[in-house]
Amino acid sequence: MMPVRRQPRLTAGVTSHIWPSGGRHLWPSGETSAVQSHARGHLVYAASGVLAVCTERGTSIVPANRVAWTPAGFTHYHRAHGDTDMRIVFLPPSLARLVPEHPVVFLASNLAREVLLALTGPRNYDDALVYSRSARLRLLRVLVDELREAHEQPLHLPEPRDDRLRAVARLLYENPADNASLAELGKTIGASTRTLSRLFRDELGMTFYEWRTQLRVHHALVLLADGHDTTRTAYACGWANPSSFITAFTDIIGTTPGRYRTGRETTIPARLKSMIRDVE
Repeated sequence: MMPVRRQPRLTAGVTSHIWPSGGRHLWPSGETSAVQSHARGHLVYAASGVLAVCTERGTSIVPANRVAWTPAGFTHYHRAHGDTDMRIVFLPPSLARLVPEHPVVFLASNLAREVLLALTGPRNYDDALVYSRSARLRLLRVLVDELREAHEQPLHLPEPRDDRLRAVARLLYENPADNASLAELGKTIGASTRTLSRLFRDELGMTFYEWRTQLRVHHALVLLADGHDTTRTAYACGWANPSSFITAFTDIIGTTPGRYRTGRETTIPARLKSMIRDVE
């Protein structure tokens, strides 16, 4: 479990506030946490930057309009892409049972984002401002209700277990822009197209082309977080032109690469702040 602290600490370039019900970490780009697991499930949100949440089930990419859920007991680690403001909220068992029993990424509504920021702001570690137990529970209930209304998002890239799929995945991890067909990749690793297609469908629940698109969008989020423009990102991730990249990215992320890169899709209406104060 995370140590309980009230004061910020600086470790390996990471500035952290940690308290029993959550925390906030300011990660420099490229920073990776230790492999760990927790007795309580937790939500992570990137107020800025992009997070990768890696478990034995696969990798979830968490841009600034998504929230990742990791259930209790799952071994995991986090990696920051771009300077990242990572927020963590632990859920008590009574609320954790209302969300999935597997790692998942949710679309974050404006209200959910505002509640997450409130639950990980100064009122959690400044003794003069700290929330009462009842106020925190009310905010947690609002947050869980918002997530239950949200759709699970296709930003979780499942990790192959079969050695043949792992070999294909390794090739594409190393070069997301590789446009080789499944038949060509199969020849490289010594497996038939039919076998690989069946494995992708049965083990990962998607086609090869759906999985590769997910991988490329994951890579695109990382490049955009590192400051690359849309055109350079499109070609680096294997799209033939920027317009096809923009279409695929928008279909999955819900906003264009340009808007995502400038952060305009994460603006929170001021009226929601008064709603949060009412819940408190």
